[in-house]
Amino acid sequence: METREILDDVMAFASILAVFVLALVQLVKNSISIPRNAVPIIGLLIGLLIGAAAYPFTDLDIVLRLWAGGLAGLSATGLFELAFKDRPGTTKE
Repeated sequence: METREILDDVMAFASILAVFVLALVQLVKNSISIPRNAVPIIGLLIGLLIGAAAYPFTDLDIVLRLWAGGLAGLSATGLFELAFKDRPGTTKE
């Protein structure tokens, strides 16, 4: 498999995972009180877990699934959270 094809597969998989990661991060944010600046890290961890657990749905290697999960976690939460400039406090007030 060519490098470009592999990267295309990783990005396509990350795009699909981002929806699920965003939903789970929002669930965590609304369920427990966490510092707002920790949300991107939680998104990254959730993305990595979902990427690793998605082995039945793709033929990508574990490393590529982890990359896709990490990218999904950062894109789903990091960019979402960066839209807000003032981020002190906790998620559940």
